[in-house]
Amino acid sequence: ASSPDSMSKLGISLIDNLATLHNLDYEAAGLGDLGKPAGYAERQVTGWNKRYEKAKTDDWPEVEALGQYLQDNIPSDGAPSLVHNDYKYDNVMLDPDDLTRIIAVFDWEMATIGDPLMDLGTTLSYWVQADDPEEVRKLVFGPTMLAGSPTRHELATRYAEQTGASLPDLQYYYSFGMFKLAVILQQIYARYVRGATKDERFAGMSTSVAALGRAGLQAAKTGKY
Repeated sequence: ASSPDSMSKLGISLIDNLATLHNLDYEAAGLGDLGKPAGYAERQVTGWNKRYEKAKTDDWPEVEALGQYLQDNIPSDGAPSLVHNDYKYDNVMLDPDDLTRIIAVFDWEMATIGDPLMDLGTTLSYWVQADDPEEVRKLVFGPTMLAGSPTRHELATRYAEQTGASLPDLQYYYSFGMFKLAVILQQIYARYVRGATKDERFAGMSTSVAALGRAGLQAAKTGKY
């Protein structure tokens, strides 16, 4: 099932399905009151920076610099859409008769109406690829590095084709996704440090927080994602 051709088709299916979600007429679907799109990006960036401060246990200059970059460069609101906020391989169901076809999407508890590029950036942050730094490849979130898998740039290009979106500053949204992941891992690590959990799997998680911060900051500086 994981031939290069299958992985290529599945990757395209994943991003096409996200484009379909973002192209949905959410008003006609009766979802117009699901969220407040005005100021969505600002709320997201400010909120995740606050979560990091509350969960902070170590000094990671790259993570803090990334958070500051995001705060200093908040984009204006784009045309809103329905956003999933956790769209990745883990949260889709495949057709058992055609493993390149997506037939369902799960885990809608963070869905709202907001900037679709924030959603795209989150999806791309989960997409670890073979040429990423080793410390990032260790954090792989799904079979995104298998032979034939599209790159993040290829996924973004396909998304732009399917939605008509302009993506000149996509590195910002990718960097936001990396920051959000870093904060989520930091929150888990903080629970371990503060004795809220004894699970030893979390003992070295702070190094993963730093790795995500470095990768996100590098993308912000170079414009490459």
